[in-house]
Amino acid sequence: MMESKDPASHDDTGVNERIARRVRELRSARGYTLDALATRCGVSRSMISLIERAGTSPTAVVLEKLAAGLGVSLAHLFSGGPDEEPAQPLVRRAQQSQWRDPESGYLRRALSPPGWPSPIQLVEVDFPPGARVAYETGGREKVFQQQVWVVKGRIDVMLGAQLYVLNEGDCLAMRLDQPLLYSNPTAKPARYIVAICDELAPTGARTA
Repeated sequence: MMESKDPASHDDTGVNERIARRVRELRSARGYTLDALATRCGVSRSMISLIERAGTSPTAVVLEKLAAGLGVSLAHLFSGGPDEEPAQPLVRRAQQSQWRDPESGYLRRALSPPGWPSPIQLVEVDFPPGARVAYETGGREKVFQQQVWVVKGRIDVMLGAQLYVLNEGDCLAMRLDQPLLYSNPTAKPARYIVAICDELAPTGARTA
């Protein structure tokens, strides 16, 4: 009998390579050395170098620090580069890329068509029982807007000093200008949709 495989395992390598390319491109565009970016984001030079070579699977917390140092949203690090195929306005479920956070085990699915010129990005997250992810980068130069809609189960969101208990169907709007903590305090998995307003998204469509 064949062992069952993690549904995200086939996508992780490709997503890590995409992240590596995006970090290299963004760092180069801003003229940052590895040392300069390390100072800005609080991630070691050696770790950034590994990420840029797709030599490691970084955690969501590390990626959020990198995104903050580069002045973009976390979703921006998962987006495709200009050398990829022309963007299309439709992406089928089977084509949506997935990535699993090696620390918390949460599964991230990019719902929005990759590379499409829109300031709105949709992400679906499957959050395991007991999972916890703390984003500490509240002091961004640019503040992003985000909304979280719980599809199944319960998640607790701590934004700064304010705790929000979100149950199925609840939706929370946030400004990402404070430390942010997601947790699932229950024994059941949760699922939620994140809508991110990323004004740094490209404005010109790369259509076929």
